[in-house]
Amino acid sequence: MGPEVDAPGTSAPPSAARSAPEPQRGPKPSALRSLLRTREASVLGALAVSVLAASFMVEGFATGRNAGFLILDVAAIALIALPMTLVVITGEIDLSVASTLGLTSALMGQLWVLGLPLETIVPLCVLFGALLGALNGVLVTVAGLPSLAVTIGTMAMYRGLAYAVLGDRAVADFPFTWTGGATSRLPGTDIPWIAVLILVLAALFGLLLHATPIGRSLYAIGNNDEATRFSGISVRWTKLWLFVASGTVAAGAGVFWTLQYGSARADNAYGLELSVVAAVLLGGVSIFGGRGALPGVLAGVLLLGTIRNALMLADVSSDVLDIVTGLLLVVSVVLPTTLARVRERRPRPAPPS
Repeated sequence: MGPEVDAPGTSAPPSAARSAPEPQRGPKPSALRSLLRTREASVLGALAVSVLAASFMVEGFATGRNAGFLILDVAAIALIALPMTLVVITGEIDLSVASTLGLTSALMGQLWVLGLPLETIVPLCVLFGALLGALNGVLVTVAGLPSLAVTIGTMAMYRGLAYAVLGDRAVADFPFTWTGGATSRLPGTDIPWIAVLILVLAALFGLLLHATPIGRSLYAIGNNDEATRFSGISVRWTKLWLFVASGTVAAGAGVFWTLQYGSARADNAYGLELSVVAAVLLGGVSIFGGRGALPGVLAGVLLLGTIRNALMLADVSSDVLDIVTGLLLVVSVVLPTTLARVRERRPRPAPPS
């Protein structure tokens, strides 16, 4: 038999016979792997390690009673950190929050001495805090001054006004129904009721930041406020209201602080702004704006509180606690910047030929 001949039109073209195999692509990172690489996951991991280490190494840490004290210790920081997160995401900062708290406490004490009931004093103090925050906002958004310089100035001014209002006195004769209520626990637990308020406010701020167009605009402002302005978003009004929110919540924290410790003083919460900023930056919010999430910030608050609580139980001096807070603040700024530079310098894989 002669050689077989392919029928016309049935032979495959040489190019198809010798078609080059498609370049193999690496596996796409899973959602879980991407989540584990986030800054928030790192903070949660550090928090878990800190809690476990303190539970085994520090006597009295792993008790319900101590957990309640830990929550009370970080309550003011957690409250103020919520609006501070939004402020920092837009590329601004508010360093006057602790002085706002102190001035609110001094005003609260003076109004009580003058004979006003607490039912009237509390809303007046919260409203006063909103006005203090509005002053910061106007100086930043209308006058166009940098928020760092503005709030450093008002930090000193508000603290000075606190001493002008109350002097060196301490007002400590508030009704027990108010002071005891500030530190009361949920029935049958060691959890103070302020934890519920923190969770409710965190949910509200979280929804605003992560589930609304307003929240998306905050990230846009932090990344490029000029481009955001051209897109039709009122950058000035947005930042102004964030400073108002910051002052309002700081004043509310001042009311709680005064009732928690049963004493209105002009020096209440002195230096607390550093702990608030450290917690926000530890939680993954970029100091340059445009990045961050509230769950990470809450984890940062708990991480800072856990470390401080464990050190206090270990009879470490307050000076060391301040050193630790400052060290965590520096690390939270330096570490992300260093990692970003390392990623930029890392050689990228060559595209397949």
